[in-house]
Amino acid sequence: MNLGLMLQDLEELVVCESFSADHHAVARSAGVVADQGTRMLGARPETIVIAGVSHLRWTFGTPRVLLVGHHDTVWPIGTLREHPWSVADGVARGPGVFDMKAGLVQTFHALAALPSLSGVCVLITGDEELGSPTSRALVEDSARGCAAAFVPEAAADGGALKTARKGVSTYEITARGKSAHAGLEPQAGANAGVELAHQIIALAAMGDGATTVTPTVLSGGATVNTVPELASVSVDVRVPTGEEQKRVDELVRALTPRLAGTRLRVSGGPNRPPLEEASSAGLFELARRIAGDLGMPPLRGVAVGGGSDGNLTAGVGCPTLDGLGAVGGGAHAAHEHTLVAEMPVRARLLAGLVGAVLG
Repeated sequence: MNLGLMLQDLEELVVCESFSADHHAVARSAGVVADQGTRMLGARPETIVIAGVSHLRWTFGTPRVLLVGHHDTVWPIGTLREHPWSVADGVARGPGVFDMKAGLVQTFHALAALPSLSGVCVLITGDEELGSPTSRALVEDSARGCAAAFVPEAAADGGALKTARKGVSTYEITARGKSAHAGLEPQAGANAGVELAHQIIALAAMGDGATTVTPTVLSGGATVNTVPELASVSVDVRVPTGEEQKRVDELVRALTPRLAGTRLRVSGGPNRPPLEEASSAGLFELARRIAGDLGMPPLRGVAVGGGSDGNLTAGVGCPTLDGLGAVGGGAHAAHEHTLVAEMPVRARLLAGLVGAVLG
């Protein structure tokens, strides 16, 4: 693997900003990714635009191995001026460099090193950072029937692979009461804010060990002297197993009002199933053997709370190994960075994994 060429490709991707919410920017990025992939893989991708979002897919023969990643980032257009592309002291910086544009470069260079791509499918989506609302079906359909899915998302701390990811559910709980003058006749109202406070306490108590139920965004009320008629809270749920996801979902949907004159509305639900260790165990052992053959330090596997499209591939029954991308840190943060010396190493590991499954 040629590190100089990899860095040229990484700079090309990073300087093309691709904020998820800006469909024009994502389309421009898709064009750059498509051109880069065409040069490395020898074939142009299928460009799939769904609800304005640009996704790319390369298919070689009948797919047996899926590589799935994304080219969108969390960074608004203009971030490049504040956090420009740079490489210094072996560290590359810039918006999206770690999550996950280095992983895309590593993927293309890994596949270019294989003698044949027959049996490979590469899917690069444009809305993963938003929860894959338009690409979910693409990811799931592409994974069905494959022997393995490899996800070149950024590695965990120290380069660890991600052998498990928590499932994600999101909810919006809305309490509706009755407004009244807070000074003249508060008793004539039904306080949606107080009702919501009861529900927030109940929600926070639903967590159980590794399961977290976190009330996040709060809103309610209109003026300081009015009993609030409406109040709402967003809820983030992370679960290690499908059983836990079902348990919490049933509890959330069973919430009932505590105060007379109020009512509740619950919307949302499970967004991503968990990637459980059983789905990654065989592929992780294969990765450890290949890493040993390559002279790499022993690989570690960790469970993480964040979700990825690996949750979706595992959810349809495809064995999945995640965290095969960049080594570095600072995802979604100003200190986002990639250790450039690790890029060829991780590309060789990924090439070995794909070749082993195909072979």
